[in-house]
Amino acid sequence: MTDFVQTNEIKKSVRTLTTPIQDIATFNSIVESLIASNPLGCVSYMSAGVSHPGIEKTKEAYTVRLIYQDNEANIVGNGMHRFESLAGYNNGASALLADTALSAAHGGIAAHDIENDTFSATIKCSDPNSEIYGLLLSRDKVTLSSYEDDSILTKVETWTDSVPELA
Repeated sequence: MTDFVQTNEIKKSVRTLTTPIQDIATFNSIVESLIASNPLGCVSYMSAGVSHPGIEKTKEAYTVRLIYQDNEANIVGNGMHRFESLAGYNNGASALLADTALSAAHGGIAAHDIENDTFSATIKCSDPNSEIYGLLLSRDKVTLSSYEDDSILTKVETWTDSVPELA
């Protein structure tokens, strides 16, 4: 039997943010700006006969967290609801806060626990050197994955350094 031989070196780097991104609007603005302005210089590519933009959002996840409080402001329940789009997050949060039957079942009044919400977006990028890598932006970190060339890390670091919320 033969052994596996490593043929390349795929890397992963993580930047943990000093302060989590404050809110969903700020997060969405960062993601949309990254895609629209393409500061990483990503280029379009073909895969299985399909043309792809150089930079694209391939996945997103948003979690709404609720707490339920009684008349003395004691927490009597909580809830967590995950959505796959920003619209789902916004509409879901509104619907959950307005759901009086759910609040009654918890024995309290619903409050949106915004500081504990989570959100993330996965970005796929095609570098001019032909590498395709991933960038996962979340509320508290940025993860660069599946890259070989250190110049890609340099580009991502330069971009994140230019965005105050990603310090």
